[in-house]
Amino acid sequence: MQLVEKHIIAQTDPRFACVDAACFASKNLYNAALYEVRQTFFATSTSLSYPALDKRMQEHEAYRALPAKVAQHVLKQVCTAWSSFWAGRLAYRETPAKFVGRPQLPKYLPKAKGRNLLVYTMQAVSRGKRTLDRGIIQPSQLGIQVKTKQNPQTLAQVRVVPKNGYVVVEVIYEHEPTVTAVDPDLLAGLDPGMDNLATLTRKQTGLCPSHC
Repeated sequence: MQLVEKHIIAQTDPRFACVDAACFASKNLYNAALYEVRQTFFATSTSLSYPALDKRMQEHEAYRALPAKVAQHVLKQVCTAWSSFWAGRLAYRETPAKFVGRPQLPKYLPKAKGRNLLVYTMQAVSRGKRTLDRGIIQPSQLGIQVKTKQNPQTLAQVRVVPKNGYVVVEVIYEHEPTVTAVDPDLLAGLDPGMDNLATLTRKQTGLCPSHC
């Protein structure tokens, strides 16, 4: 299974400025790509596929402002938003009573204050004796380093999530769940009550239901 190790980068952190600038660049690409898909929708009532969108955006300045693999994930976010729109539109046609209104087209992120997610696969993270081998994560072209407590071999992805006034760097890593021996004869049932907080019943010889 995958778990997340989180690192908070506050506005007072020297790393914040460059990370915030990258999230701003991600927003620019998101909006530029969204414009292309919206224009296609207005002209043809269809949307661009991810391969078509990627091909169209590769020479755009907003695309080239980010590492290619990071830019591709931004485009995938746009495509996911449109997939949700099409699914909502279909569901609305089938049962409009379940909706408070017709599903709207995906919207642009705010021009000045908007920020967007950055996703770095491990191919977009610096590798070497001075970085990943020492547990130091250095995302491509981002200009920051983050020290992880996880085994570098278990790392799967790094996400930069903009928040209001700070940024969260999420280190996604693989973790093998621990299998614990369980005695099938030791079972318990919990029933939340009104007069009592709960009633607990245990399947064990000599024990009766307990009330809280």
